[in-house]
Amino acid sequence: MLRVACASANPHKVAEIVDLMGGVVDLVPRPSDLADVIEDADTLEGNARLKAIAVCIAAALPALADDTGLEVDALDGAPGVITARFAGVGATDAENRQKMLQELIGKKENERTARFRTVALLRYPDGSEHIAHGVCEGFIAMKEIGERGFGYDSLFIPTDGDGRTFAQMTIDEKHDLSHRGRAFRALAEML
Repeated sequence: MLRVACASANPHKVAEIVDLMGGVVDLVPRPSDLADVIEDADTLEGNARLKAIAVCIAAALPALADDTGLEVDALDGAPGVITARFAGVGATDAENRQKMLQELIGKKENERTARFRTVALLRYPDGSEHIAHGVCEGFIAMKEIGERGFGYDSLFIPTDGDGRTFAQMTIDEKHDLSHRGRAFRALAEML
């Protein structure tokens, strides 16, 4: 089994990646002394590549990275590539969710359409790559609902679901529908 360094330092995201890629690759943590990578690319793929390159070099192993954006139609596709920093650099998940709710005040349910988009990228030390994409259509809830998950999970209701937010679903239910689940399953099939 291919030994791969996981680029993410987010424990929630790492747990999801292990669930999705376990059995396909032997996922090991990124080097603990590696500083956070500045994600200043203007695309999700560009940010995933920046993280993968840094971890690949530091770990001297293939590196698995991803980047995810939430695109809200009423906000002209924002926050997109700055999803994790929507409320500002260093913003917490709660602050980002609060800003999202504030931005959508006065918008009806049918005006809250959105999608999560994930790019999963596996980079090898020789520079070759496998890239997979996953998209989950849905809409932004009127308020936070649910206790599970992270990020915007308590606000996002997938169209393919049963009306619950990601934060109301079990991890397996979320993986079946989510952007990240779709991207990493597609990547696993490539391998």
